[in-house]
Amino acid sequence: MLDKTLNIRGRLLSLATPVVMGILNITPDSFYADSRKQSEAAIEERIQAILSEGGQIIDIGGYSSRPDAAEVSPEEEMKRLAFALKILNAHYPDAIVSVDTFRADVARRCVEEYGVAIINDISGGELDKKMFETVAGLNVPYIMMHMRGTPQTMQQHTDYTDMMEEIMLYFAAKVRELRLMGVNDIILDPGFGFSKTVDQNYRLMSRLEEFDVFGLPLLVGISRKRMIYNYLGGTPADSLNGTTVLNTYALMNGADILRVHDVRAAVEAVKIITKLK
Repeated sequence: MLDKTLNIRGRLLSLATPVVMGILNITPDSFYADSRKQSEAAIEERIQAILSEGGQIIDIGGYSSRPDAAEVSPEEEMKRLAFALKILNAHYPDAIVSVDTFRADVARRCVEEYGVAIINDISGGELDKKMFETVAGLNVPYIMMHMRGTPQTMQQHTDYTDMMEEIMLYFAAKVRELRLMGVNDIILDPGFGFSKTVDQNYRLMSRLEEFDVFGLPLLVGISRKRMIYNYLGGTPADSLNGTTVLNTYALMNGADILRVHDVRAAVEAVKIITKLK
């Protein structure tokens, strides 16, 4: 099988060795308090940390998607993103930037006005029906996550008859739709923590290698999530070790991109797993 790649502004990013995506939260209410960055100095410090620790992609989010998060208007989301993107473009113009948004117009503006390279949509096009055509027009890689409902209601939608079958059919239909629209670079995100119970998250992780059937890059985002601290006890702040264990398992079972708060730990996991192959 050919190595997976992503077309980043005309340059190929190889995923032959898994890459680490560092999270830059510019929301005031992200579930992990230490990840919230709102001042210019804090944002620049976080960007520098991600890059210096080996992160290859910076994922910026201006809308908290935790279950009980407050609604954020499109205007406020764009305002937050623009603030951070201006800092990035001024000081780190070569950085590969992904924007975490489910809104097509926000995605379009981030790409056209600030040169964002990747769109990361937690809703897989479900929350804005214009997202697929927008991504197709922008010709940028698209991260498509599985979720039911909205961030506010998703944990009310965990009543699957066969969770894996539903997720696989969900992706199969959407990949076909995107392909017909001319989208070349599609990344799958199974959606750990989104419309899934703790037990369902672990069942999903145990069957991660089944996503290889699509032949597409696979993103895993479990960093400090509830599936770790609700199971082991503690809080997001106590969950680095559990995160590293799950990231290591994910790397051994097909993950191509790890979306994390703790970049150094994830990069070290990638290096060790790569060394063992």
